[in-house]
Parts: sequence; C-alpha cells; structure tokens
Amino acid sequence: MRSLLLAFALAWFVPSAGAQQPPLYEQSGDFVATGFHFEDGSSLPQVTLHYVTLGVPHCDGKGHFTNVVLLLHGATDTGRAFLTAAMRRELFGPGQPLDASRYFIIIPDGLGRGGSSKPSDGLRAKFPQYGYNDVVQAQYLLVTQGLGIDHLRLVLGTSMGGMQTWVWGERYPDMMDGLMPIASQPVALSGRNGFWRQMIIDAIRRDPEWNDGNYTRQPIQWLRAMPVFTLITRNPARMQALSPTPGTARWSYDVAVYSGRQYDANDVLYWFESSWDYNPEAALGQIKAPLFALNFSDDLLNPTDLGIMQRLVPRMPRGRFVEMPESESSYGNQTIEHPEVWKSYLADFLETLPPEAH
Repeated sequence: MRSLLLAFALAWFVPSAGAQQPPLYEQSGDFVATGFHFEDGSSLPQVTLHYVTLGVPHCDGKGHFTNVVLLLHGATDTGRAFLTAAMRRELFGPGQPLDASRYFIIIPDGLGRGGSSKPSDGLRAKFPQYGYNDVVQAQYLLVTQGLGIDHLRLVLGTSMGGMQTWVWGERYPDMMDGLMPIASQPVALSGRNGFWRQMIIDAIRRDPEWNDGNYTRQPIQWLRAMPVFTLITRNPARMQALSPTPGTARWSYDVAVYSGRQYDANDVLYWFESSWDYNPEAALGQIKAPLFALNFSDDLLNPTDLGIMQRLVPRMPRGRFVEMPESESSYGNQTIEHPEVWKSYLADFLETLPPEAH
C-alpha cells in the first residue's frame, strides 16, 4: 500500500503552470473526511479540508516518509498566508530552510476557514462549535488518510497555528521529528488575550442584525470592534509609522473597519470562540519530539513579561525557546508575515534534528 501511495503522489504532484525554476511542484486539493465527530459530541456526515502542497514526498527504504513538513496558519488567515511572495522567496526557494526541491510541504486551510468546511457554507450557527482539538484532528486525517503520510519531518505553525503545533505534539507525539510553534504560548487564552477576543465575540452577538446567526444580510455594526485585532497584533512603532498624524490615524481606523467586510460574521465568531478547548499546559510532558518555540518580545498577544515560557518550557526535556527582542525589523505579532526576520531560527532548528532517513 505504501508503494502505491508513493506512486500516486509522484504521478500527481507535477509542476504547476508558470512555476518558478526550479519548479515548486505546487498542487491544491480537497480531502473529505466522512462521519466527522467533534469534541463537543456533535458530528457532521462529512468535513472538507482544502490544502496546497509544494514539492515531492520522499520515502526511506522501509516505505516511511522522511521529508514532509506541515505548516499551520493564524486565526484570521488561510493557507495562503504561507504562499505570499515573501514566503515563497524566503522559505521555499532554492537554498532556503524549506527548499521545495528538498521538502514536501502541506499547507491546509484550517477547519472553519478558506476552502475548508465552515459556518458560512450553509449551516451558519448550526455548524458544530468546533475547537482547536477538532481543527488538529481534521489536519491529522488530511495528512494520514487523505495524503497517506505516516510521518512528519516538522510541524510549524504561526500564532493560532503555533498553538495548534503544541496540540499536535501532545496528541500525536510519535508523528514528527520536530515542532516549531511561532508566536504562541501553551496556556489557555485568558488575561489580555482573552479580553480582546471577547470584545469581538460580544460585538457580533450584540449586533442588532446578527439574529442568532440567521441574518439575511451581513451584520456590519460589529465591524467597529474589529480594529482591536490590528491594535493587538502590530507594535507601536509600526503603527506610528503608518499613522503619523491624527488624520492618518482616522484613515487607518476606517481602513481596518472596512477590511473586515470581507469576512462572514458567523465565521469570525467561530474563529475566536474556537479557542474554548485550548489549554495544553497540563499535558506538555507528553511531547516527545524536539520543540523549539519562537516568540517576539513586542507581540502583545503573547506577552513575554508574564514569564510563561520560562515557567513551562522546562517541563519538556527536549524543549527550548527564544524570545526575539524588538528591533527595526520586528512587527509585533505580524512579524510572522516576515520570514526574512525569523527564518534563521528555523534553519538552525532543522540542523539540530536527527538526519533524514534514506
């Protein structure tokens, strides 16, 4: 069966039109998981996971995959966050840390987002109240059942994807060689992080047009609260540079409000409520793979002054972390969008992992 899966993969993953040289072997697809059961006890007859892959999978002499990397995106993003020009150039290009001629890279849209199953597909507020554990379970089914992958070289996630990387390490401890959560902390979302999320959740639920999620036209009053996401994810220096006068500050706020119109209100509500089951702190000792956590000192979502990483990472014998200081090259939480800033940490971590089997 393994050889048939590999033959299928090699036949399917061909260079896409207009691919860079050397080609990235980029393909997209949809995996349908049938009879999907959620942590809250609900279920759906089927759940769709959209994904993009780069590169070609490699197997060792025993038929086990050796070069597969799983990338997990942030809360308001889709897998496209890893397909920007900067990501392609700085991560996947020739000689870069995740060179697509060397690695087979899986980039899914998380449950509730993009081309994957989500409330706005039709169920609206009747969609199950999924949590991060459900998102990770769906990713696991995509990797193992959908693509026939039995082992991951690396799981790397940014922001929400970073949180899900901790969950991957706990739920599937023998599945990967390494884990790299970026811009995340392995604790429940409380304090300031929980506070601002509740602002958006409450603004949607109290919008006069929301109608318990059964609206006939998109609610818009809640959008006035959405700029708190900009406020919490950018550092003050970047915001000052973008809005140096009272007039430009007002303009920036208006842009942030207007940009929220691209989202469906129910989808957004589910995004921020889906962290309800996230609390990996108690099970950190179950993580077996080497884990390297990278945070940014100017990231208000994951404040370094709480000392969380110093307290919790030592619970993992193979865990370590870096809190990158603020600089002219940092952007708060949005530093995740600038791989040129953090890719050296990724390259160094990959060098510490055991050699790939051949």
